[in-house]
Amino acid sequence: MGKIISSYVFPHPPIIVPEVGKGGELDALQTVNAANKAASDIYNEKPTTIIITTPHGACFADYIYIPIETNLQGDLSRFGATEVKLKYQNNVELVNRIVVNAKEKGIYSGDLEESLKKKYRVSGELDHGTLVPLYFVSKKLEGFKIVNISIASLPLRELYTFGKCIQKAVEESDERVVFIASGDLSHRLSDESSYGYHPRGKEFDDLFIHTVKNMEIENLLQIDEEFSQSAGECGLRSFVIMFGAVDGFDLKPEIYSYEGPFGIGYAVARIEVGERNESREVLKSLKKKDLKRIQEVRKMEDPYVKLARKALETYVKEDRVIDIPEGTPQEILKARAGTFVSIKKHGELRGCIGTIGPARKNIAEEIIYNAISSGTQDPRFFPIEPDELDDLVYSVDILKEAEPIESMEELDVDKFGVIVRSGRKSGLLLPNLEGIDSPDKQVSIALQKAGIRADENYEMERFEVVRHK
Repeated sequence: MGKIISSYVFPHPPIIVPEVGKGGELDALQTVNAANKAASDIYNEKPTTIIITTPHGACFADYIYIPIETNLQGDLSRFGATEVKLKYQNNVELVNRIVVNAKEKGIYSGDLEESLKKKYRVSGELDHGTLVPLYFVSKKLEGFKIVNISIASLPLRELYTFGKCIQKAVEESDERVVFIASGDLSHRLSDESSYGYHPRGKEFDDLFIHTVKNMEIENLLQIDEEFSQSAGECGLRSFVIMFGAVDGFDLKPEIYSYEGPFGIGYAVARIEVGERNESREVLKSLKKKDLKRIQEVRKMEDPYVKLARKALETYVKEDRVIDIPEGTPQEILKARAGTFVSIKKHGELRGCIGTIGPARKNIAEEIIYNAISSGTQDPRFFPIEPDELDDLVYSVDILKEAEPIESMEELDVDKFGVIVRSGRKSGLLLPNLEGIDSPDKQVSIALQKAGIRADENYEMERFEVVRHK
């Protein structure tokens, strides 16, 4: 029976490789020393396979790329170090086990056909997110195989579940595994960074270091997209997969170093994996908390939201459209208006579709049909499955009549939504959305949704909504 014996948080700035840095690595000396220490510790652990996750491989929205070629190689020539070339044997058997286990959980992963590699410009070469950590390890240790896993833009909990699939695959093997989660922290610690400064950068790094020191892994799974983007983080998804792979075990962390040269956070840490401990199963703990939270949300639902939820639940379970329930308030039955239904799962959007103006005989029908569409026809997501229904939170926006505006100065992102039109193309963005903090951004996203270029002639309208949660 195989086991993951330890895991490592490992940054990947090419400058810490001496052949690239040419002296510049001394500006990140703590990180260089910690990387060498981590490599020495991995040497002492004598893994037969190193699994490494990277944020800089081929990243897809809903597919986790894991190359399956017999040999994997790459170099740092794009960083001026043509002499740094690394080549490893791929643990194809372990990759196949991971892919099968993940598919059982509804998570798709594996290699790509050559035509898709060409379409998406996937070279198959190891990227610097993989090469930099393995450069240090390979200075100490030889003869190990690797599994190279790229991150995906899946929800964090799904990535954590994928990590558990890796754990199961390792246990089904005879491998002695070290897991390296390659990733930098915030890229926005100071103006020295090309990404610029943002106060949430330090907040993210502080949260991460605290999380590792205290093994409060739930913290990472509750980071929302707005926080992640504002912080300019790099490695969150890589770290989440790693923690999923050691879920349910006693973990002993040690931070080797943390520093923020160049305005970028670099942390090196080792997490020793001990004995199995069911009380350390993070997803089970979160599920209990979610159930309690959802029960409270359900108690607070008004008739608009209850109708949306009932419509989708019935459609998903029974494949039918409900009739308008008895006792539906007259205000929903008599009025007509454009209506949007938004659905979230674990704080992340799971579907949102609506109508700019009334398309049905009353608001009740608008809610019913838009709830079903949001859950089953939003092109950004797979249709909602029955086992997801208990985790969903709904909101219903009733649109007031839109009015034309001449400029963005007439917009207020908290108060007004916006509609953009050019010919037959139109796009809408609701007000008061997470991460939308300026009219420029609001209009830009609405234009993208409509397929209208920013340099085209277009008209704008603003509208208010009544939001029901």
